Amino acid sequence: MTSEEGELGALERYGAGVTLRFARLLPHAPATVWRALTEPDHLAAWFPAAVEGDLKVGSRLTFSFPEMNVPVFEGTVLAFEPPRLFELVWGDEQLRFVLTEHSAGTLLTFTASFAELGRAARDGAGWHVCLDQLTLELSGQAAPWSSDDRWREVHRQYVASFGEEAATIGPPPEWQDAHPVEQS
Repeated sequence: MTSEEGELGALERYGAGVTLRFARLLPHAPATVWRALTEPDHLAAWFPAAVEGDLKVGSRLTFSFPEMNVPVFEGTVLAFEPPRLFELVWGDEQLRFVLTEHSAGTLLTFTASFAELGRAARDGAGWHVCLDQLTLELSGQAAPWSSDDRWREVHRQYVASFGEEAATIGPPPEWQDAHPVEQS
């Protein structure tokens, strides 16, 4: 594994839902990581959607996909405590970013919680790629792979790690139209 590739996320089950948990140790100060998580220019480099709205608790957010024919959807800011905690509703997921100062920089703990176990491998691979892109953005590096190729690579690893029951829901049709997946 190269330095820009992070460890696989973990799958946690609770009741009828699941949480994907990722931890990345980033060699940057928390304030630098915070800007990458919250400023539009940085978000555009790694977050899967364009984000519009005020970043304050209770604010409505709008998420759009300018590159794809995907419907716009909404969310809400649940917590916003610079430079430590950012939590939001993203469609039907709850996303939580926690930054902890570390002697080597910042420990980013990211969780994504949702209801359907069957999409855990798909979403795990997607968030994994996003966090890889965040890591590269923070280092001022371009990705040595396309996000589609990287997703396909790590998706196989997530299916193997989480099991077939966590891979019964594949990419949405809108994504497949924009990013054809080769059948093997």
